[in-house]
Amino acid sequence: MRIVLVGPPGAGKGTQAQFIASHLAIPRISTGDIFRYNVTTGTELGRKAREFMERGDLVPDAVTVAMVRARLAEEDAQEGFLLDGFPRNVPQAETLKKLLAEDWDTRLNVVLELVVETDEVVRRLSGRRTCRRCERVWHVLYDPPARTGVCDDCGGELFQRDDDSEDTIRHRIEVYNEQTAPLVSFYADEGTLIGIDATGPVEEITSRALAALRPFVRLPFTTFHQNDGGSSSVSLLPTPEL
Repeated sequence: MRIVLVGPPGAGKGTQAQFIASHLAIPRISTGDIFRYNVTTGTELGRKAREFMERGDLVPDAVTVAMVRARLAEEDAQEGFLLDGFPRNVPQAETLKKLLAEDWDTRLNVVLELVVETDEVVRRLSGRRTCRRCERVWHVLYDPPARTGVCDDCGGELFQRDDDSEDTIRHRIEVYNEQTAPLVSFYADEGTLIGIDATGPVEEITSRALAALRPFVRLPFTTFHQNDGGSSSVSLLPTPEL
């Protein structure tokens, strides 16, 4: 199963990528993780990327693609993967398509788009508050501290980061839409794009994602329920193979 996950900032891609990859027993491959690994371990590609990053320049697609290619060649990705953060544009998508065909004689099974309205993204991200002391992140609506502006864990002051301001978030969404609208159209034309509503509780979004993926893979029936303590748990019940 070879999946690409797309969605705007604040759509919950990281969370859903972890859950989906875990259910399908495939690795979640995040370009952010790949970059950090290559830069911190000082690989040749990491050194090239660092040169651009230190100058404040964007890392060229050729370097990014080379990192992704090396990761896809690892043993755990041979039966499938979930890509989170790549491709970001149509040229990268075309390169990935060519790469999979030439190196592995395969193709993507599906591109899953997490669909969230702009106002919901702004509400999710602009409500975050970070503790100056312990750096825990709270949310004024979804995870508020007992006292406004004060961290429950350490008593530190809570503040809103500059990149969590509404103006900054709306600009990020505009940039995302400019870059991603052509990418979504590309995969729609390829016949591999499916979209799901990414609003609501995390476990409900995961259930929608797995239901949308069911036609493409043999999946167990998955149910979610809340424990008394508020945490989510998963029950996997056998179902006839598709």
